[in-house]
Amino acid sequence: MTAQTDHSDAALRRRRRNLLLTACTTLGALLLAAVFLMPLGYGAVTALKDKDGVSDPNGSLLPVSALTFEYEGETLDVYAVPMPGGGERELALVEPGRESSTFVDPDAPGEGTIAWEGRWRTLEPVTGLAPQWGNFAEAWETIDFLRLMGWTLMYALTTMLFTVVSSAVVAYGFARFRFPGRGILFGLLMATILLPPAVTLVPKYAVFLQMGWIGTYLPLIVPQLFANAFNVFLLRQYFMTIPKELEEAARIDGAGPIRTFVRVIIPQAFPALTAVSLFHFFYAWNDFFEPLLYLAGNRDIVPIGVGLSYFSGVYNTEPHLILAAAILALALPVAIFLVAQRVFVRGIVVTGVDK
Repeated sequence: MTAQTDHSDAALRRRRRNLLLTACTTLGALLLAAVFLMPLGYGAVTALKDKDGVSDPNGSLLPVSALTFEYEGETLDVYAVPMPGGGERELALVEPGRESSTFVDPDAPGEGTIAWEGRWRTLEPVTGLAPQWGNFAEAWETIDFLRLMGWTLMYALTTMLFTVVSSAVVAYGFARFRFPGRGILFGLLMATILLPPAVTLVPKYAVFLQMGWIGTYLPLIVPQLFANAFNVFLLRQYFMTIPKELEEAARIDGAGPIRTFVRVIIPQAFPALTAVSLFHFFYAWNDFFEPLLYLAGNRDIVPIGVGLSYFSGVYNTEPHLILAAAILALALPVAIFLVAQRVFVRGIVVTGVDK
């Protein structure tokens, strides 16, 4: 009996420890997520403020503004008015005076005006939550968002297709075919990851300038036809986890390497291909420096990252509009990630690559 009791107590203590560990882990994850999302939350709140609310150093963190009341065709400000009997009432100022003013109760305007003795300039205005949703409409129209989004989608989707196809072909070659110098070639390919982009920037620009490609999307799209080292590595790791028996069965059925790759490998590698596609889509959507460099002088075809920089330069005194435009630019990538999150995470976990 005593042994059973001790065993039950030990099991209860283990459950309590596991529950406490789970609670601490969850709390830590929530705190980390809150810290990570804090700048995004601040940007979203600021995008909903008006210009005065953004410029006020002592203003509220939330998008608030002074309350007003329509009375007899006029817009009146609402103040917190102390009453002679004690307490305060929220009244709309009808007729200001130096020592005596006239107010009206917004909740009961039919009762007439209220005379109040005192200096109305000492009163605190009543504020309330007033998000300025019109900031998004104004930013949308001012920045010509549809044009920027169209060019950005063209750039992101085209380069995503090219880099996924070329990287998958190269990765399949390194994963399944044996040829002289395979290890050396793969090592050289991986070494290009360590090469800083600034080293190749000037030579690439000089080559593209001689070819007459500056001012077009060709310098941004054509290089994606020749694979990407990181994508090749990720896909190669995934291809190596696919059982070779599937390819052998396809070969017995008469399928060649190309047909085996298309009919057997590609369907099995859908999670990894999705992860690579989303990696590149997000990269291209947020790409700024290379489009700024290669599309210089042709502002009509710039993607959204460069367009936002131009918008920020013109409207640098209106940060609420800048942040509204940034939130609009962020909406589509976030929506795509949320929709494809399960497949995206699975593709990363299975390959053993974390980024």
